Amino acid sequence: MTKPLSLAAEPLFGLPLAELWFGLLFFILGTFLFLDGFDFGVGALFATREDHEEREQLIAAIGPFWDGNEVWLVVFGGALFAAFPVVYASLFSRHYLLMFAILGALILRGLAPEMYEQREDANWQRLWGRAFVVGSVTAPFFLGLFTANWAVGASRTLTLPGVVVGLAVVALTIVDGAAFLRLKTRGDLRADLRADAQRAVVAYLILVVLALATIYATTPPVRAALLSPVALALVGVTVGLAVGYVLAIRADRHYLAFAAAAGLVFALVAVVARLTYPYVDRVAGVTVSEGIVSTLPLNLMSIGAAVLLPLVFVYFGVLYSAFSGPVEAGESY
Repeated sequence: MTKPLSLAAEPLFGLPLAELWFGLLFFILGTFLFLDGFDFGVGALFATREDHEEREQLIAAIGPFWDGNEVWLVVFGGALFAAFPVVYASLFSRHYLLMFAILGALILRGLAPEMYEQREDANWQRLWGRAFVVGSVTAPFFLGLFTANWAVGASRTLTLPGVVVGLAVVALTIVDGAAFLRLKTRGDLRADLRADAQRAVVAYLILVVLALATIYATTPPVRAALLSPVALALVGVTVGLAVGYVLAIRADRHYLAFAAAAGLVFALVAVVARLTYPYVDRVAGVTVSEGIVSTLPLNLMSIGAAVLLPLVFVYFGVLYSAFSGPVEAGESY
């Protein structure tokens, strides 16, 4: 006679749920960085456009998506709190000034296009156009700074690895944003974005190499993880994806370039996860198995995630299908 399933006795089906939630946490972070990343990239590329109609097209391209994309940051925070509450408390309190900086940048990035469209005054639009750019650049920079500090176990807010990784994330969002805009625009604007995309991916590769070198030189505890086969393979994958991105851009294979940008984002997040593991908070010395919640809530959360996450992906599939296709000239936010 089979024993009844007890949710409090052991992990569901004997699965390594602690490790699975650690992986899910970084998958959610990668999803946010990819989806909201192209919003950040569009905001950064907004600074390169002087024509009013082109600027309107850029804002209109992300109009239906940006607020939904930010949901993934909330999901990340919720998943961290639910699965690793001790880490949530220590990590966010240790970097609370950085958390406020990220939130402030996100608020500015979200508010700026709304205000930009309120008046047809040149000075007004110049002010809020600049605010849009500042919010779009500083948000990924601060996110990169936070993520790098988490991975290397830095207790200070401003660190050299964090700054370099932050700059790399900014370049990556421009890679992502250029690929997205190549899908959503036509004509001269699409053609102009080809050069921006190629410059951005070259800058990203240079910054990734510099970031890895900086981490190796300044953080001895993660050197073994940095030289592990998994990390080195991910670096090789990153180079291959960057080459594929450039080739796809030159061949006008827009969806392929966008997929390569997604691969670059998830490869970076995977490197961060590899540098972090087996810790989930290196500063506090908390490993994944030590930081995870007890068996009963872990099992209940896992059941809930298995049900809800597919529904969320269906929603996003419907959203992106409904607003697919390029933005037409003259279309506004």
